[in-house]
Amino acid sequence: MDQDQGATGPELTGTSQRSPEEVRNEIEQTRRELGDTVAALAEKTDVKAQAKHVVDDAKENVTGRVSEIKQNVTGKKDDLLSSAQAATPASAGDAAQRVKGFAGDNAAVLVAISGFGLGWLVGRRASR
Repeated sequence: MDQDQGATGPELTGTSQRSPEEVRNEIEQTRRELGDTVAALAEKTDVKAQAKHVVDDAKENVTGRVSEIKQNVTGKKDDLLSSAQAATPASAGDAAQRVKGFAGDNAAVLVAISGFGLGWLVGRRASR
């Protein structure tokens, strides 16, 4: 019945005697360590919690990557827009401004032309 229990702390026999307070403190510390060990083991064996951690980490990674891609796309868009504006001749921009000005100044003419075109289209369909 004499079994080896491994290292169990200081021997009770010998020249050093521990006070009851020292023994209580040692027991309390051992209990805390044992509680921490049990909690760590319980956490490692909780498959549901482990899966949740993996999913949460994956979500964070994906969210960060999507944000990074959005920033890259926005930067590329701005670069392309700047390049297009630089490559567009000034005369094209001036022409667009003139068309806007003409449309604003001659709204009645544009309405009349549109009405004529619409009437012609309706008349052509009716004749078929």
